Amino acid sequence: MIRSRLRPVLGALVVAAALGAAGCAAPPSRAPQPPVFVAPSVPPSPGGGTPSPALSGSTGTQRPPTVGVPGATPTGTRPPVVDHGPRVGDRVALTFDADMTDGMLQNLRSGRVRSYANLRILDLLEREQVPATFFLTGKWVQRYPEVTRRIAGNPRFELANHTYGNLAFTGDCYDLPRVAASGMTEDVARTFRVLEPYGGRQTRYFRFPGLCHDRAALDALAPLGLTVVDGDVVSGDPFARSWEPLVRAVLDTVRPGSIVIMHVTEANASMTDEALPHVLAGLRERGLVPAPLSEVLAGG
Repeated sequence: MIRSRLRPVLGALVVAAALGAAGCAAPPSRAPQPPVFVAPSVPPSPGGGTPSPALSGSTGTQRPPTVGVPGATPTGTRPPVVDHGPRVGDRVALTFDADMTDGMLQNLRSGRVRSYANLRILDLLEREQVPATFFLTGKWVQRYPEVTRRIAGNPRFELANHTYGNLAFTGDCYDLPRVAASGMTEDVARTFRVLEPYGGRQTRYFRFPGLCHDRAALDALAPLGLTVVDGDVVSGDPFARSWEPLVRAVLDTVRPGSIVIMHVTEANASMTDEALPHVLAGLRERGLVPAPLSEVLAGG
């Protein structure tokens, strides 16, 4: 299963993030999650820049997503889960997670960590005009509003939801603190509200911390009209000590329609910017072209 391959690597990051640690903790062995399916593709918004409504107000009053927003699904039904797009064409999606926990914020305040925003990744993507999709936690957005504004201002970048504070949505997720079942819907809705004012290429894509989800977690998100995005290629960038293994991990497994998972949190993934030029070169050699997640899922 894709999840059973990816979760041990992602677990190293989420455990350390939960503890506010600067080093990497090895995750315990976990049972795989239930099977998921690849959802039908959702076409991108023609304009690519319509803000995505989430929920109206702090009470959680439902407000249906704008028609045509990438990832929008009918409200009231369990959201689809995607691992990759159609295995056709030459497109792949580069996705970057931006985690932020209370422990990470404390690291910043104390000076133990300089930054959880790797601007060298943005510099490279902008310079090479490479599309990407960023899964942002609400707390990361609030800590880095100018960086978020920079991402939203690039027509090649999409904004997606990665929870508010990187809390777990299951009881079996690398010892991450868990969001209460009664608070799951509002946690994700709050992040959409935090993202919405930035405009740009808003989406209704969502990624669980550690890719940990079950039926109860998916059911909790049914009112939000979104699509859950996992991925099929993990870079292994959390706390990597050299860039070469990251490049091999991506290029050895990437295929048309792949969703590549990387991180833009500099202190927790300091080798990603060094690996990225080699990843891009390897994709070119394989005839693969980075594209926004919405276009990859649409098979464009």
